[in-house]
Amino acid sequence: MLTLPDYPWDTLAPYRERAAAHPEGTVDLSIGTPVDPTPALIRDALTAAADAHGYPTTHGTAELRQAVVDWFARRRGVPGLDPEAVLPTVGSKELIAWLPTLLGLGEGDVVVFPATAYPTYAIGAQIAGAEAVAADTLAELDDDVRSRVRLVWTNSPANPTGAVLDAAALRAIVDDARALGAVVCGDECYAELGWDEWEDRVVPCILAPEVSGGDLTGLLSVYSLSKQSNLAGYRAAFVAGDPELIAPLTNTRKHAGMIVPGPVQHAMAVALRDDAHVAAQKDLYRERRAALKAALESAGYAVDHSAAGLYLWTRRADLAPGQGTAQDSWDLLGELAELGIVAGPGVFYGAAGHGHVRVAITAADEAVAAGATRLTARGPLPR
Repeated sequence: MLTLPDYPWDTLAPYRERAAAHPEGTVDLSIGTPVDPTPALIRDALTAAADAHGYPTTHGTAELRQAVVDWFARRRGVPGLDPEAVLPTVGSKELIAWLPTLLGLGEGDVVVFPATAYPTYAIGAQIAGAEAVAADTLAELDDDVRSRVRLVWTNSPANPTGAVLDAAALRAIVDDARALGAVVCGDECYAELGWDEWEDRVVPCILAPEVSGGDLTGLLSVYSLSKQSNLAGYRAAFVAGDPELIAPLTNTRKHAGMIVPGPVQHAMAVALRDDAHVAAQKDLYRERRAALKAALESAGYAVDHSAAGLYLWTRRADLAPGQGTAQDSWDLLGELAELGIVAGPGVFYGAAGHGHVRVAITAADEAVAAGATRLTARGPLPR
């Protein structure tokens, strides 16, 4: 039987209890689940497709795949994508966890992912029986490990840090991976949520010509509508890229019954064709982000990176980046819990996350305002 680590979020129970003891209640800024309503046009599309008496197509409807292609061209700077090279998935986490297995990886193979990273990349390697290695560049690896690299994950914008890789950095990873014959898969689920210098710029995509060189061989991009469209409950995502990779992935998923429900596929197509609701949701997140960032800084914390996405990567301002320990993360979590605020400890994201906590900006306006007020009223702790 496969034995995986305990689910990390369960370890927050003592901090949730401490936060719940606050007289004004808990402000939960830990898990970045959307809290705003699913846009009406998407719910209407789901309802319109509710007479789903037949089996849905694993490869996705022609309507959905064309909507994805058009979205890549319009929003991600990826023109001319082949609709055959698009595949809907049951959320992005499912694809991330199972991709090493679906690619046929196993013992002796290496899966590389960023040093500070979403835990599911390592879990996916473990499910496949492959070796999980955290590294931001392939140059960090010794010759033995490099020779066994079969899959490289990029995550830009990153969870949890919110860091964005520019096109040159992505291109360097692609070139190094191609020299080893490895697949590169870009987890790009926060690409529509750029802030600061990325507010009005297209976050580079792994499939874009300036990264791929116009050749999609060995490249995949994963995207989810959970964040931009409040569709976390729909499990609505897709992967696109190299047709020679998408075809066998599709075939295997047909055999395994890994299919996005038909009504959800139609709702996804409608969502991808409408940019207005995405912009409106981003406006909400921008205001929440600004309030929390200012409050955290006023309370003696520093926010690193966080140039895109739904999180503020936070540390004590008197603790230099890269100098924190695992205990520093838990201590900071405790400081916030005393204010009734629950965040996510950086230790969940690898040793490079020590000293930080991840603060989500996805809570409702009232909760964000309450958290910001508590932080501002307390002010900086004695150092």
